[in-house]
Amino acid sequence: MSGVHFRSHNLLIQLKLVEAIKEAGNIKRFLPSEFGMDPARMGDALEPGRVTFDEKMVVRKAIEEANIPHTYVSSNCFAAYFVPNCSQLGTLTPPKEKVSIYGDGNIKAIFVDEDDVAAYTIKAIDDPRTLNKTVYIRPPENILSQRQIIEMWEKLTGKKLDKSSISAEDFLASMKGLDYASQVGVGHFYHIYYEGCLTNFEIGEEGEEASKLYPEVRYIRMDEYLKRYL
Repeated sequence: MSGVHFRSHNLLIQLKLVEAIKEAGNIKRFLPSEFGMDPARMGDALEPGRVTFDEKMVVRKAIEEANIPHTYVSSNCFAAYFVPNCSQLGTLTPPKEKVSIYGDGNIKAIFVDEDDVAAYTIKAIDDPRTLNKTVYIRPPENILSQRQIIEMWEKLTGKKLDKSSISAEDFLASMKGLDYASQVGVGHFYHIYYEGCLTNFEIGEEGEEASKLYPEVRYIRMDEYLKRYL
């Protein structure tokens, strides 16, 4: 189910799945559409983007009230959306001349190849260690700042980009006049790159970290990922 507004937003349709699972009574594990930030940690998220997290929590509440065995997957940033573009809003292609940096560009985020998200999810789906827990996909070599991503791209291309920094205040002010989907995107980027919402907490008893559970998965590093775009 998509939870991004530039495509479609239909997270609450999953409530029908919850009802079907309750009726069937034989489902061994349900993984709802999460695959991003952990909504349980986004209670103070900005409008209008907080609707994504609020609706995911509505689905979680229904799952847990029905005692449905579940696993939540927090996969952080899909690489295709955040890495080749050096985390520039409004484009998925690498910058050629200029790049905007959020704040000082040193806040750490987490980037994961989509195939690796799938590999970890499949392994977690019937693992007793992940039952009724959140699986956080945090490949240690992919915990990187925006500046580190930019430096990787510059190293691969042999070309320096013209960099300009955007303050938190100016970045939030840029929401004015944008369409709804773009406002959602700005809010989510703010939480990732200014607040560090992906890395500003330790995983507690409620969760497990995927790369520790499954060290046999040889995840792709972002310097290798970027070579696809040369």
